Amino acid sequence: MMRKWKDDVLLCLIYLAAFFTEFLLIGILGYVFVKGFPQVSLSFLTNVTSVLQGTAGIAGNFVNTLYMVVMTLAVAVPFGIGAAIYLNEYARPGRVVRLIEFTTETLAGIPSILFGLFGMVFFGTTLGLGYSILTGALTLALMVLPLITKNTQEALKAVPEAYRSGAFGMGAGKWYMIRTILLPAAMPGIVTGILLSVGRILGESAALLFTAGSGYFLPRSFGGWFRKLSESGGTLTVQLYLSMSKAQYSVAFGIAAVLLCMVLGINFLVRMLAKKWDAV
Repeated sequence: MMRKWKDDVLLCLIYLAAFFTEFLLIGILGYVFVKGFPQVSLSFLTNVTSVLQGTAGIAGNFVNTLYMVVMTLAVAVPFGIGAAIYLNEYARPGRVVRLIEFTTETLAGIPSILFGLFGMVFFGTTLGLGYSILTGALTLALMVLPLITKNTQEALKAVPEAYRSGAFGMGAGKWYMIRTILLPAAMPGIVTGILLSVGRILGESAALLFTAGSGYFLPRSFGGWFRKLSESGGTLTVQLYLSMSKAQYSVAFGIAAVLLCMVLGINFLVRMLAKKWDAV
C-alpha cells in the first residue's frame, strides 16, 4: 500500500513537471507571437530601416542571416564530418583521440562571448578581415564545429558493425566503404546535427556583436552581393538586441516572432526527417 502511494505521488509530480514545461513554452511563444505578429507585414519583411524614408524593415538583416548560415555551414560541415570520420574510423583509441574529444567537449562549453572576442582579435584584426560577415561566419564555425563533430560521431557509431564487415568481406576499400555505405547509413544523424547547428547560428548574437557588426543595408548592384561578405552585416538577433537597447519594442517583438517561426520550422523539419528515415 505504501509503495503504491509513493508511486502515485511520483507520477503526479512527473505529470506536474511535464505540464509546467508545456505551459512555460506555450506562454513564451504566445506572448511573443501576440506582441510580435501585429508588427510583421510584407513591408516589414521586404524593406530596410530608413529614417529618411520613414520605413522599418528587416530585409537586410534577413539576408545577412542567410549569408551567415550558408557561410558558417560551408566551413564547419566539411571539417566537422571529416574530424568525426577520422576519430571514429581511422584513429586508434589512445591519448591523442582522448585529447581531441576532450578539446571538442571543452569548445562546446565555452561562452559564446569568448568566441566573439577571439574572432575579433584573430580573424578581424590579425587576418585583417575587420567587422564583416566572413569574420562572423568563421567565428560561428568554431562554435558549431563541436556540435557537428559529436553528432556525426554518434551517428557513425550507431551504424551496425556488420555493415563494415560485409563491405570489407566483398573486397571494398576503407574509403569506398565509408563513402558508399557508412555515410549514407549515418545520414539521418548527420543531417540532424547540421539542422541543430543552424538553430544555434540563428540564435547567436553575443559573438556577432564583436565580429560581424550591425550593418543592415541591401546591396545595390550585382557585384555588391559578392562584396557583402567583406562588409559589416548584422543578423536578425543582433538587430533584435539593438532594437531593444533603443526602446524600439514593437520592432524587437516583430523580429522575435520571425526568429521563432524560423526555429520552429527547423525543429519541425528535424522531426519530419527523423520520422521519414525511421519509416525507411
